[in-house]
Amino acid sequence: MTNKYKKLINGQIITPSGILHEHSLLISNGKIEDITNKNVELADCETIDAKGNYIAPGCIDIHLHGADGHDFTEGTPEAFHAIARAHAKYGMTAIFATLGAASRATFEQCISTCEKVMKSPQEGARIMGLHLEGNYLNKAMCGGQKPEFIYNPDPLEYQELLASTDCIKRWSASPELPGALEFGRYATERGVLMSLAHTVADYPIVKEAFNAGYTHATHFYNAMTGVHKNREFKHEGTIEGIYLMDDMTVELVTDGIHVPPAILKLVHKFLGVERIALVTDSMFAAAFSGSVEGIDSRIIVEDGVGKLADRSALASSIATADRLIRTITRMAGVSLHDAIRMTSETPAKIMRIDDRKGTLEKGKDADIIIFDSDINVLTTIVEGSVVYNKA
Repeated sequence: MTNKYKKLINGQIITPSGILHEHSLLISNGKIEDITNKNVELADCETIDAKGNYIAPGCIDIHLHGADGHDFTEGTPEAFHAIARAHAKYGMTAIFATLGAASRATFEQCISTCEKVMKSPQEGARIMGLHLEGNYLNKAMCGGQKPEFIYNPDPLEYQELLASTDCIKRWSASPELPGALEFGRYATERGVLMSLAHTVADYPIVKEAFNAGYTHATHFYNAMTGVHKNREFKHEGTIEGIYLMDDMTVELVTDGIHVPPAILKLVHKFLGVERIALVTDSMFAAAFSGSVEGIDSRIIVEDGVGKLADRSALASSIATADRLIRTITRMAGVSLHDAIRMTSETPAKIMRIDDRKGTLEKGKDADIIIFDSDINVLTTIVEGSVVYNKA
């Protein structure tokens, strides 16, 4: 039998307006009942003592492929749950399961699995839907994506997939491909967040893409062009085009490797917390103590990151939520308050779930993490239930 209430005490509570001291946070029926500086005595209440550590909104990852030796493209409930459990230990409370380029059959299987998982009791972080990072990508910028599954937007395919489910919440594509702008308009009209990715789009194309619904940029600075020379003339790249779009949001893989610390400072300085979401873009080797040999022969793990075996490109990260926060605060000098907002509030707004997630406010889901000054996660609470507690 569970207690009707939970009360978190003796913590530094990170809220949208700042960090509160000498307050307690009350949870009831999976929601935040109140944040108060009054002494509230309740019957049938479980008290959680934060012991002076931080109490923050749970992290929301809008781009995450795997963990614990599993990838979402396996398409099984076991894989979905294992990944959600693994990331919850490091502060993730909500995730959008990301599928890299794969076969149509794989997408269909993952859609079916995601629908089942979302309707059933979940383990670990809450799976909020799917993010398709493929198959409509530019082969010249495919990076760790499988080139055999990359092709131009197929209207019949994307129309059938979107008609088959409501769980596709986001789709990344290269806007310069034939038919990509029509695809963007079609998906946007159906409530899907469109994101430009694996692209060589210049400013005019970025501008066209934004007007066609591509309002977000996938792993900013990765798998996209910057300013470059063509013979004697300089040309802007995708990066500069994104900077010039006042309302475009971006995501950053802040593992300290995908984007150098100085560039993290630059992005934060120019775009601000309201336009930046921190993501792991993590693969199967994240939160995994086993051997990666035999899981995917194309990929090696080296220097704290996933690489293609020939070392020609980064493949994916092995980051977890705590590492995102630790990197951007320590290596880029961003405040802890801003870092937390970029792992919770901003991704919630980008994915339009900020009515119920992303901040510690009365009435919102009790998605909460407790961590110490070294950003070690001690407790993870998802919708009022403790899913991880460090012994």
